[in-house]
Parts: sequence; C-alpha cells; structure tokens
Amino acid sequence: MSGLWEVLVRHFPQFLSGFVVTIQLVAAAFVVAVVLGVVVAGLRVQPLAPLRLAGTIYVEFFRNIPLLVLLFIAFAGLRRAGLDISRFAAGAGSLGLYTAAYVAEAIRSGVFAVGQGQIDAALSLGFTYPRTLRMIVLPQAIRTVIPPLGNLMIAMIKNSAIIGVALALADDLLKEARVINSRTFQTNEVFFWAAVGYLILTVGTTFVVRYLERRLVIRR
Repeated sequence: MSGLWEVLVRHFPQFLSGFVVTIQLVAAAFVVAVVLGVVVAGLRVQPLAPLRLAGTIYVEFFRNIPLLVLLFIAFAGLRRAGLDISRFAAGAGSLGLYTAAYVAEAIRSGVFAVGQGQIDAALSLGFTYPRTLRMIVLPQAIRTVIPPLGNLMIAMIKNSAIIGVALALADDLLKEARVINSRTFQTNEVFFWAAVGYLILTVGTTFVVRYLERRLVIRR
C-alpha cells in the first residue's frame, strides 16, 4: 500500500498534467461531435430525400468504421497527403467525427419524440422547415436526449485512451502513465492511478448529466 501512495505522490504532477490534457481532448471532441451531430440529425429528418441520404451516408459510414482506422487516416494519411496536422487535432477530430454519428441518431430520436402537431403548427404559420427545426424542434429534442448524450461522453472519455496509444498523444493520461511505468516498472501501481483518473472523469460526468437531466429534461 505504501508503494501505491508513493507512486501517486512522487509522480502527481505528471498524472495531473495527463488528466488535464485528457479533459481538453474530450472537451474538444465533444464540441465537434455535438455541433456536427446536430447538423447531421437535421439532415436525417429533412423532407428532401437527397439531404436525408447525405445524413444517412454519414451515419452509416462513421458508425461502421473502427475508431482506430479513423485515427490512422486522420494522422498518418493526412500527413502523407501533405497536411501537417498535430496529434491532438487528429485525435480530437477523429473522435468527434466518430461520435457525431451516434449523437445524430440520439438527437434524431429526440426529434421524433416532439409532437408532430408542433411541427405542423409552425409550418402553417409560415415557418420554413429548417427554421422549425432550429427554433422549435431541436431545442426540445436536445433536452430529451441529455442522458444518451451523457453516455456518449463517457464513451468518449474511455475511447480517448485509444488515441493516446494509437497516436502516442503527448501528455494525455494514458501516455503519462506509460512513461512513468517505463521509468519505475511499478506497473500495477501506475495503471491503478491511471484507472482512478478515468474513473473520476466518468463518474463526474455521470453526476453532471444527472443534474442537467433533473433541471432540463422535459417531463412527460
């Protein structure tokens, strides 16, 4: 037990640095996922077939491609094509694009949960369909899908470890743990604290989601 605490105390700055970088990575990816997911969800519920098809293609493509493959395409592939992209940008972008497909489906289910009468009423008042989505449907839909969005964010936190391994992302939590382990060879102790760090992030996210759910979710 003393060795366990000794590892934490001695290497706390490195663990903390990795913890912060992981938060930054997930936050950036989550912003990309939500913004793009809302756009794709809007396409998926459009009355125009070509727009629905575009949204469907996006969802099916990114839901059926492994995240690891996207990471290699985003970093190694783009660099070989001449685009100088950082590991952080490649990781956050790939994770955001990947998760946006699931966000879109969650929001689409929320859109269908909004009463059709509200949509018909808005259209009868002269609202265009995109304006109806933006001002009436999506605000309600987003509130109804807070729990699944929270689950997706938890999944993103865990998937961020894949980014740390695949791209050797500098200073994220798992990378720092691997560096510390290579210096100390205290594998059990080091990765125990890495697991605790991820647990803090996921449990913290759960509490935030429950709070938002109580405050914002629509009661039916």
